[in-house]
Amino acid sequence: MVITAFRFLILIVILGLCLLFGIDFYVRSSTKDRIISPEDVSSVSDADCILVLGAGIRTDGSPSPMLQDRLNTGIELYQNGAAPKLLMSGDHGRKKYNEVQTMKDIALDQGVPSEDVFMDHAGFSTYDSLYRARDVFQARKVIIVTQKYHLYRALYIARSLGLDAWGVSADTRRYRGQSQRDFREILARDKDFFVSVFKPLPKYLGDTIPITGNGDLTNDEN
Repeated sequence: MVITAFRFLILIVILGLCLLFGIDFYVRSSTKDRIISPEDVSSVSDADCILVLGAGIRTDGSPSPMLQDRLNTGIELYQNGAAPKLLMSGDHGRKKYNEVQTMKDIALDQGVPSEDVFMDHAGFSTYDSLYRARDVFQARKVIIVTQKYHLYRALYIARSLGLDAWGVSADTRRYRGQSQRDFREILARDKDFFVSVFKPLPKYLGDTIPITGNGDLTNDEN
């Protein structure tokens, strides 16, 4: 009886691991062809915007290394004509923590016109960022910029929401703690696989702000 129960427990563990890693493999394999190099972006025509996903800022307001690389990549794509607008999506859930303002300020410092930079103040998760890109900013074809390990999940969510999305990796260096990040991402891919099935509303929606318009409408004073 004890042996039978133990075997049953082992079977459950094995099935759980198969599900865990099977979903992870499916998410990665089904989206890898949508990851392209900056040089190949010219093959993507009529993109509505370049969506730069947030990655945290320091207490002094400066971007984390990962975010800095995402911004540099996204801004370079914009300057090379990949899309007419930049959509900065990140966390501005607290008054003293404004990730998207940091992102926009860096774009302005690099010569991007303010009206071409939209801020999504409620991009609290990858899923929220993609959902709001579609429903709030009315984007239909997007170029997503983030690190490669994160692109698979972002592209999978985008496809589940009906977006025509391509991804460009912002990996320009090795990042501290990447091994732990890679493991957590397996769990995140599994979670968002199921989220993409049920498609819950994001934490916030709000009025539409078409990406074809003026990005200054998303400034804090507005």
